[in-house]
Amino acid sequence: MGLRWTDIHDIAILLEEKHPDVDIMGVRFTDLWKWVQALPGFEDDPNKSNEKILEAIQMAWLDERG
Repeated sequence: MGLRWTDIHDIAILLEEKHPDVDIMGVRFTDLWKWVQALPGFEDDPNKSNEKILEAIQMAWLDERG
């Protein structure tokens, strides 16, 4: 089974690998939403995302970098 919106830690790792030089706190949620869906193996329904999930992904990504 592929990645889902709830796989926050795994998504954060992949985002860091794909976008290592991005200002994480400056990423717009609309861009983050697109980037997550473009990750290899992502298979969840785009409509199952919300601001709370995107914020959790953003914070996990920040932790991954730190």
